[in-house]
Amino acid sequence: MIYVGTCSWTEKTLIKSGEFYPKGVSTAEGRLRFYSESFRTVEVDSSYYAIPDRRTTALWAQRTPGGFLFHVKAYGALTGHGVDPRTLPKDLQGFFPADERRGRYVYIKDTEIKKTLFERFKDSLGPLVKAGKLGVVVFQYPPWFHYRPANPDFILECKNHLEGVSLAVEFRHGSWLTPQRAESVFEFLGKNGITYITADEPQYGTLATVPFLPGVTTDTAYFRLHGRNKKNWLKTGIETSLRYDYLYSDDELKGFVSHVLEADRDAKKTFVMFNNCHGGFAIKNAMRIRTLIEESEKEVR
Repeated sequence: MIYVGTCSWTEKTLIKSGEFYPKGVSTAEGRLRFYSESFRTVEVDSSYYAIPDRRTTALWAQRTPGGFLFHVKAYGALTGHGVDPRTLPKDLQGFFPADERRGRYVYIKDTEIKKTLFERFKDSLGPLVKAGKLGVVVFQYPPWFHYRPANPDFILECKNHLEGVSLAVEFRHGSWLTPQRAESVFEFLGKNGITYITADEPQYGTLATVPFLPGVTTDTAYFRLHGRNKKNWLKTGIETSLRYDYLYSDDELKGFVSHVLEADRDAKKTFVMFNNCHGGFAIKNAMRIRTLIEESEKEVR
C-alpha cells in the first residue's frame, strides 16, 4: 500500500503562500483536519526541535481520521545534533550553566541525560501509539555522522532506547552508501529491523550528500524527497526553507514512480514523503506524484 504525504503541514512559507489552506482555515486544528482530508500521512518536523507534549500528540490523534499515520522526526539531541538548551525539558536545563542557555547549541553526551531524553521522547509518542497512528520515528543523522565501525552500534543504541517503536534511519553523508559499503549497511539495517530511508537530495560528485539509492530493509519502504536545490543545500546562515526551495518537474517525478512501485512489491507499506517544504512545492509534488502512481498502476493492470 502506497501512502503519499509531506514532511510538514504547518511550515510557515506554506501557510504564507496561501496555496493550500483556504481562507478561514487558520487554526492548528483546522489546518490538520484539512490536511488529513487530502493526505493519509504526514511527517512531524517540529519534534526535531523540541520533544512534543503528550497533550499535543493526543490532539493530533483526535483531529485525524482512522488510518491516518504520523511519522515523527526524532529530537535533534537523540541523533547527535546540537540543540538549543532552552528546548530541553525544564528540569534538565539546569544541568547547563546560564551562559550556555542563551542561544548556544549544546551536544548532549551525558549518558543519563540522554537516557532521560529518550524516555521522555518515547512517552510523548504514547497517544499516537495507542490510537494506532504512529508510523515510524525518523532518525536523520547529521552530515558529520560518517560511516565508522563504531557508528552502527550508536544506531542500535538508539533503537534499544525506543523498544517497541519502529525506527527509520536517514543518512546524510555518502560514506554509508558507497558501492563498496551499501550492501553491508542494508544487511545491518535489515538484520536489526531498522527501516532504511531512501533520500533524494542535490548531488555534487562527493560524499557531502547521499546518492539516490532505493532500498527496502523491513516491511516498510520510505522515500524522503528533499528537492535538488544545489545552490543552497550546503549553504550556512540561510533560512532553512531556502534549502528546500525546489519544485520537482514532471519528468523528475515520473523518474521516482518505478522505484516506488518496485519498493512497494517488497513492502507492506510504502511512504513517499516530500520534504521540499518551501511555499506549496511539497504539496504540489505530492498531489502530482500520487496521480502519476495511480496512472502507472492502472497501466500495469
